[in-house]
Amino acid sequence: MHTTDGRNRWRTFTRAATLALLVPLFGCTTVLPPPTASGQSAQSLRAANLAPASVGTFKLAPGRPPLMDTELSGGLRGGNVSAPSGSYSQHLKETLRAELHSAGLLDPQSKLVIEGQLTDSKVDAAIGTGTARLAARFQVVRDGKPSFDKELVAEDSWDSSFVGAVAIPRAIERYGAIYKMLVSKLLDDSDFRRALTR
Repeated sequence: MHTTDGRNRWRTFTRAATLALLVPLFGCTTVLPPPTASGQSAQSLRAANLAPASVGTFKLAPGRPPLMDTELSGGLRGGNVSAPSGSYSQHLKETLRAELHSAGLLDPQSKLVIEGQLTDSKVDAAIGTGTARLAARFQVVRDGKPSFDKELVAEDSWDSSFVGAVAIPRAIERYGAIYKMLVSKLLDDSDFRRALTR
């Protein structure tokens, strides 16, 4: 009797856990929030005495699969996340624009132009440990001549739940935050700052 009750309880738990994993997944697409600046980056940039710059073309790097710029469904247990602009490379561009604007260093007429190519974009809401990775090649062009050219990478990991309804939103949150992480790496890069020296 007790054995039967235990089996029934286990079946009920298993079904509930399976539903919790599956229900939110099918056809679920979340849009990342619009980029906002972090006050810490703005203060650091103002203190660096850099010249204002414009933000030019951001696109997917040559040779990368086109879906890398628009879909992340593979690592989100069937879910997906999209950027407000429709592409991750443009979301990276807008994140950079927000930081420069906040620091008073965004000037559309500047002869210093920052450009970028998205080289990697992925998130994995795996059971146990979730991971995210974002990479881009950045260039600074001054008066038509390159003065900075470097690929930078931002990576993150976190505890990831067995339950999809918990793990997926967490993964999307961490993936969204990695854009600021990558832009911060760019803005703190000593070679990049030299390229923007007044």
